[in-house]
Amino acid sequence: MSDVEIITFGCRLNAYESEVMRKHASAAGLSQAVIVNTCAVTGEAVRQARQAIRKARRAHPGAKIVVTGCAAQIDPGAFARMAEVDHVIGNREKTECRTFEGLAHADTEKVVVNDIMSVTETASHLIDGFGTRARAYVQIQNGCDHRCTFCIIPFGRGPSRSVPAGEVVAQVRRLVENGYAEIVLTGVDITAYGRDLPGGMTLGKLVKTVLKLVPELPRLRLSSIDSVEADLALMAAIAEEERLMPHLHLSLQAGDDLTLKRMKRRHSRADAVAFCAEVRRLRPDVVFGADLIAGFPTETDAMFEGSLSLVDDCGLTFLHVFPFSAREGTPAALMPQVPGPVIAERAAKLRAKGMAALKAHLAKSKGRRIEVLMENEAHGRAADFTPVTLDARHRAGALVDAVVEGDDGTSLVAVVAS
Repeated sequence: MSDVEIITFGCRLNAYESEVMRKHASAAGLSQAVIVNTCAVTGEAVRQARQAIRKARRAHPGAKIVVTGCAAQIDPGAFARMAEVDHVIGNREKTECRTFEGLAHADTEKVVVNDIMSVTETASHLIDGFGTRARAYVQIQNGCDHRCTFCIIPFGRGPSRSVPAGEVVAQVRRLVENGYAEIVLTGVDITAYGRDLPGGMTLGKLVKTVLKLVPELPRLRLSSIDSVEADLALMAAIAEEERLMPHLHLSLQAGDDLTLKRMKRRHSRADAVAFCAEVRRLRPDVVFGADLIAGFPTETDAMFEGSLSLVDDCGLTFLHVFPFSAREGTPAALMPQVPGPVIAERAAKLRAKGMAALKAHLAKSKGRRIEVLMENEAHGRAADFTPVTLDARHRAGALVDAVVEGDDGTSLVAVVAS
């Protein structure tokens, strides 16, 4: 191999940072390298990363194997001890150009992982593209100040810190100038945005600023949000800004109050239901997605039913279902565990519930006129993030007016509007 291959696990922020690393690696002249950008959200994610490292070594015996990401930040020694690994790089170091200059010139230690909890700011990284013309991600925030009992990510990402609004606007403008029709604002806890910045900045104020100062941006989308942190300006933007897409992915995790308390979440079941009702009042065409955990420690059948019924009570359409996986180093790992087969059964029920909700949403869409952002020649996403299959070929990144003729069970089937 002559170039750099990047294998990315986990969240959208990791995907963004992989592109930052690609840019730095190219500028530094790094070649014959495989970079594995790991995730630490579950034990399974770490296992998959280790498997990918071994596979990469077999496929590229002469390449330099570099491991980074949250799993590497949290337990660098475990990866450094792998015979396949040449370098372990921390989450802060992976976005610094000097790291890749050192790797390119064989002038760096095997392990370069510093204390992520001491990081106090997040820099903006100007990148030109993502290898696809569909949509681009802009990092607005990193880290998390909360301590949910199931989550180890704060120890991989450090404290919450925000990118100044001016830098975010500059990044969005540059990407729009390069042809992107949709920008996604992303981070670890984006509803915490602005608390460390002067002037009372919030996520909602940032959304309004971006849309005002980049009027040529067709579509702005948010990644996962914590509904309990939604500020008044964000609610106003949801109601008033048509270019803010009517799709919110919510970090709900459970639908039972005792489970939420044991997770150390900051919302109740009633809070979640009320938030969805209010957003739907403000923006009737909104579609909700949500993260839900099946089989959290101590979860009884009755507690699980609370999560199952939350799909209807909140009107959720797109579910990300996570079978609980104990993560060493978290309080939840020390709690009484639900048997594995029960976790699997509950996850399957949640997924089936989610599929039924999606099918109901698709069935209601027949005859609608929609705007589709093409992800490839034949498939794209409506404004509410519903997948769409189109009857005609279009370039990735194009915005196409279409009419829904039906669905195939998982996506809308549409024809170009005349």
